[in-house]
Amino acid sequence: MKLFITGIGTDVGKTITSAIVTQALEADYWKPIQAGDLDNSDSHKIQRYICSDKTVIHENSYKLKTPASPHLAAAIDGITIDLKKIIEPSFDNALEANHLIIEGAGGLLVPLNDNDTIIDLIQPDYKIILVSRHYLGSINHTLLSFEALKSRNLNVAGIIFSGNENKATEEIILNKTKAKFIGRIDDEPYFDQNVIQYYADKFRENLLNL
Repeated sequence: MKLFITGIGTDVGKTITSAIVTQALEADYWKPIQAGDLDNSDSHKIQRYICSDKTVIHENSYKLKTPASPHLAAAIDGITIDLKKIIEPSFDNALEANHLIIEGAGGLLVPLNDNDTIIDLIQPDYKIILVSRHYLGSINHTLLSFEALKSRNLNVAGIIFSGNENKATEEIILNKTKAKFIGRIDDEPYFDQNVIQYYADKFRENLLNL
């Protein structure tokens, strides 16, 4: 199973979600494009958060120096992001294949170059998990993200809410999208391996049923 983790915007909890899903499935992890924080990248954070000895964290296809939209970060580095150079990790044979968690950058329409955006990284065999964080305006941003995916004939396999329970928000989103509810990540005082493991155990069954 290949799960693409995307969000309704930046800083909504994609990396924490990716860590939880990676731990729950003892999956491999891959972030195709990292922009900025190369010494403390999302791949580094996943490594710290998980405790699975089965997980392989694959190299980014692009490591950009500036914490900015990938198209701008790439321009500052003097390069252009080429989708043909973003090659999904492969396994020697089907028996060795593991689940793969792919983490996007920012929201779906974050530009990679003059033509492509994050949504163009999503392949037909990926199952999409959308992370929606509770804040004023998040209903609109979540529904717009669903519409963007729907316009490409891409279906969301499930949704994870980030933030303490907000019944009114969650109910209207689930009602309008008909998306499967995987779980909610509460506003924790901190995240470490124990907290990640707690949510991994909580979400595992729903993830396996996607």
